[in-house]
Amino acid sequence: MPVFTFEKISSPIHRVDPAAPDAEKPRSVIVQFLDRFVEARVRRAAAQEKSAQPAPRKPEK
Repeated sequence: MPVFTFEKISSPIHRVDPAAPDAEKPRSVIVQFLDRFVEARVRRAAAQEKSAQPAPRKPEK
């Protein structure tokens, strides 16, 4: 017969207030800085892709 018995203690229930809206955290300066680099790179890639396409040929008669 065991001397000790252990009971499982459940974790406390976290209640969420449905009236409180989820506030977004402001983005850090580093993330904003990186976003600018990414946007510039995407624009450059799109411009290079557009210039790499051959010009449409006129049909010969």
